[in-house]
Amino acid sequence: MTEASKANPENFDSFCGYHQTWEGEPITDITETGPGTVCGDYLRRYWHPVHITSELGDNPKLIKIMNEELVLFQDKSGQYGLVHKKCPHRRASLEFGRCDDKGIRCCYHGWAFDVDGTVLDIPGEPAGSISAINVKNKVRLGAYPVKEYKGLLFAYMGPMEELPEFPFYDTFDIPDMVMTPYAGPFACNWIQVLDAIVDPVHTAFLHQSQFSDGFGEMGEIKFYQDKKTRFFGTASRRVGDNIWVRVNELILPNFTQSGSAFAADGTEQRYFGRSAFTRWVVPVDDEHCIAFAWGNFGERGDPMEYNTVEGMQLIEQGELFERSYAEKQASPGDVEAVEGMGSISDHSKEYLVSGDSGISMYRAQIKKNCRNLQKGKRPPQPGVLTDGGVIPTYGSDTILTMPQTQESDKELLCATNDKVMDIIFAGNVLTGEARDKQIISQLKELG
Repeated sequence: MTEASKANPENFDSFCGYHQTWEGEPITDITETGPGTVCGDYLRRYWHPVHITSELGDNPKLIKIMNEELVLFQDKSGQYGLVHKKCPHRRASLEFGRCDDKGIRCCYHGWAFDVDGTVLDIPGEPAGSISAINVKNKVRLGAYPVKEYKGLLFAYMGPMEELPEFPFYDTFDIPDMVMTPYAGPFACNWIQVLDAIVDPVHTAFLHQSQFSDGFGEMGEIKFYQDKKTRFFGTASRRVGDNIWVRVNELILPNFTQSGSAFAADGTEQRYFGRSAFTRWVVPVDDEHCIAFAWGNFGERGDPMEYNTVEGMQLIEQGELFERSYAEKQASPGDVEAVEGMGSISDHSKEYLVSGDSGISMYRAQIKKNCRNLQKGKRPPQPGVLTDGGVIPTYGSDTILTMPQTQESDKELLCATNDKVMDIIFAGNVLTGEARDKQIISQLKELG
């Protein structure tokens, strides 16, 4: 065969582009998050981070969360407020309002509202005005409760009669861990970003050159579901004489953790090293989302030198966000992978395989939770499995010295993965440092 014939094949029978359908349909039950949608109602039963505290400033700020335009502010007494954008008087935008000693005041006619939406003042009305009294008694500005914690502002946007406790995860309080808030914007639906956390296969292809050579080892993949809220994708990899067990976790609806990004490469022993980030994937609208998170730095997190804006972008997606198109093509990160699917992926065209089992499992559970909510059953909260109100988490790295003893390493990799997970799960009877101490001690006995 000549070089010309190799470049120009004469048999074109296998080409089928003309007969392929180009576009498919998204799974609307989980991609649509606006008010009144099935998934939107489900998500509104949870606390979500909505902004970085230090970036709020002295003036009200217009934000968008789950397809709602909202105004976030801090009044002069220190209270945080999250209210509907439009004043109930003449519908002026409160983004141009003024933060008062108490609440927010509209720029147009000076109506003032407390952080819970109570009408505080209606200037311009005569003393004893019946209409003003009626308004104060009957009208409320739409408002949502806000909680500030470690540099992130969280909001609950559901019905107040179902207000859950603010979930306190164990990684919120690891000794000597520095937690720095960051936000990573994605121009696509939230599900596309969330999928990756229970997709350990993608790290071997997308992130090998960005994090370490050890990430490029496929290893043995396993998926777990614990009750109705927790999903895990684990990868046990061979790196020289070591076995590296990396645990990615998703706690519904959108809380994610994994192992470290740069502290572990599989070459040195590590016992229950914790997540590089503590992260929520929050819908902005159906075509945009933001990963609000803390980057975690210290002995059990990632190295302190990555505690920079650029470092946290590398932790989040393997590459910097702002790059040229040529750079993105040469070394794509998570942004390029998930945004390349389109603003809302056409899920009906997906062909899922065994490596996508974690994705199939968690999507099915979200859809089930949404259906149950429609029937009047409240969705499950993350839950407290330990004394003291702390929710245990599992995102971690464990690296054990276990030389390969036979030609096929598959059995040892799988067995080590199961033993590591059994030890971590068994630690749930304890909390805090006692839990960590037991898990680390038992892991050291393995290798």
